[in-house]
Amino acid sequence: MSAAAMEPVRICASDELLEGGAGLRRPAKYAGGDAVVFFVRYGGEAYGYLNRCAHVPMELDWVEGQFFESSGLYLMCATHGAIYAPDTGKCVGGPCRGGRLRPVQVDERDTPDGRAVFWLPDDDLCPVTP
Repeated sequence: MSAAAMEPVRICASDELLEGGAGLRRPAKYAGGDAVVFFVRYGGEAYGYLNRCAHVPMELDWVEGQFFESSGLYLMCATHGAIYAPDTGKCVGGPCRGGRLRPVQVDERDTPDGRAVFWLPDDDLCPVTP
């Protein structure tokens, strides 16, 4: 199925993603294999990324949903300490400097039930459908 035919997937109500707080994980398929994507809020915006470090393909969170380091300003890989800018996914410190997290297209918009965060899937990275 092409990305154009894929419907946006509602992730959560906008107020469920707290600034610099816990992220939300969702199962996904990436390049034909099992994967996880995550969504966080930073600078008032919602962002989504493949949960895979650019250094070694391991998940970032050491406790489920904990992607930010203690200051709430950077995403951090719990395995080797790679630090990422939450708004670009670019590695700004650690073993993968210059690398980048694989972004997920996110749309935040008003719905009849209030403001919500949506994932706009693409051909390589799409949600696991129940």
